[in-house]
Amino acid sequence: MRVFADIHEVIASQGEHLGYTDWVTIDQEQISLFADATKDHQWIHIDQERAAEGPFGGTIAHGYLTLSMLAHFSQSLISLTEKPTMSINYGLNKVRFLQPVLSGSRIRDGVELSSVQESPKGYLVTTTHTVEIEGQERPALVAEALGLWVP
Repeated sequence: MRVFADIHEVIASQGEHLGYTDWVTIDQEQISLFADATKDHQWIHIDQERAAEGPFGGTIAHGYLTLSMLAHFSQSLISLTEKPTMSINYGLNKVRFLQPVLSGSRIRDGVELSSVQESPKGYLVTTTHTVEIEGQERPALVAEALGLWVP
């Protein structure tokens, strides 16, 4: 985990790669729970028998499930000693799903601190995430995420 004293240290680190998270397994239970939560029960995610005969040889995680893991990954990569009052998800500039995550796969996130811009509401922090799949050359996704840090 990268620990910064305050927002000024973060600003000075723009453009740096912050490192990689630990590997996390995406299992069928998590995929099924995500399907229930989002009401997206497409067979490729939940029907193990049919998916075994499908294009990927098994069920795959929803792209949005993989994307939602950015919240978990971000908390494990960066911390501030002098914490903001709050940090909120401000959105995404770009997301590309490059490869499906098969059930049982392990993923991790590599994060670059792309930019920090001061705004009237606080600091807009842009990070570029590359979610890797263990043993695969192509990442599962690349996303540019925005967080608003309120002092």
